Order: sequence, then structure tokens, then C-alpha cells
Amino acid sequence: MDSSQIDEIVAEMRRNPKGIRFADLCRVCDYYFGEPRQTGGSHRVYKTPWPGDPRVNIQDQKGKSKPYQVRQVLKALDRLEEVNASDE
Repeated sequence: MDSSQIDEIVAEMRRNPKGIRFADLCRVCDYYFGEPRQTGGSHRVYKTPWPGDPRVNIQDQKGKSKPYQVRQVLKALDRLEEVNASDE
């Protein structure tokens, strides 16, 4: 999946955190955070380049993402942007 498709999903996540498919949220997390360190059961846990919160822990709920987890991913993406900007 290319970055423009990922950007479209992230834009939709910001517009409507309630309507995001779990598969799309997984694609975004895989793109930004790499493979999940845990994929047991319905949870996928992603490692972030900083200690502590926001954690990236997402859960499939009948093919949809939980809105509060979409917001957590968005918060992590914002933090990742800040970390990358400070490194430059």
C-alpha cells in the first residue's frame, strides 16, 4: 500500500473515528510502526519508538475499529511526527 492510500485512511480517521474498518487501521499501524509485536487473539500491539503512552494497542470488533483506539492511534501518529521533526 502506498503512502497516498495511507494518507487517505488517516484523513478519514480524523474525520470519522467511528467508521474505520479494522483492516484499514491495521494497514496504517503496519505502515508507521512496523509489524505488531503481539497478534494473539483479537488484539494487535505495536511498538513505538518512545517509552510509555500513547501505546498502540488495537482490537478487532466485528471488522470495525473501536473509536477510542482510532483516537489513540491518531495521538501516536501526532507524537511520531513530533519525534521525527525534532530529529531533523
